[in-house]
Amino acid sequence: MRRPGLDRRPPQTAPPARGFRKALLLIERSTKEAIWDCRMCGQCILHSTGMSCPMRCPKNLRNGPCGGTLQDGSCEVVPEMKCVWVSAWEGSRRLPLWRSHMAHVERPTDWRLQETGSWENLLTGRDRQVPAGWNAGANPRRAGGAERTA
Repeated sequence: MRRPGLDRRPPQTAPPARGFRKALLLIERSTKEAIWDCRMCGQCILHSTGMSCPMRCPKNLRNGPCGGTLQDGSCEVVPEMKCVWVSAWEGSRRLPLWRSHMAHVERPTDWRLQETGSWENLLTGRDRQVPAGWNAGANPRRAGGAERTA
């Protein structure tokens, strides 16, 4: 449970769901919450994490375990819970098509999409729009394949 004073996430930017969008969101939420204990981050990567929702991690780690996973595979923050990333690894071994996706580095969580539907975000491209600061340090010359000069 989050304490109100410590939640520094930006506000949602998606318009409120109405009509067909609301029906799609309700279907996605009920399905994914019931089957995968989904947290509705709006940027689903279940196929890359062995069908284990990484947002269930108490530290919200999206790219692997924190290093505090206990020897029995449980979480250091919630010891009675199996580490989400142990479950992700085990699940990925059962998915031949997406097995290699565990090695992919995912973008940071865009908290503006929290509580929105990832299906709609995927179809509209909203999940590919990044906050302005994420690209601030990018070097356009290197991105195009130009060699780096000293």
